[in-house]
Amino acid sequence: MNRLQTFFQGRTVVVVAHRLSTVRQADQIIVIHQGRVAEQGDHASLIARQGAYYQLVKNQLEL
Repeated sequence: MNRLQTFFQGRTVVVVAHRLSTVRQADQIIVIHQGRVAEQGDHASLIARQGAYYQLVKNQLEL
């Protein structure tokens, strides 16, 4: 993953992921629900909101 982060540095990259660890370091995370933007922000701000992203992270950690 460190090699990818180095490669992505200074570039705009769109990542579609189910594994949330993949997007945790992203500058901007956009959560899509039923075809619409449900939330957007960085990991810390989305966790603090305790909305859709928070629930996804919580559910994934419980597995």
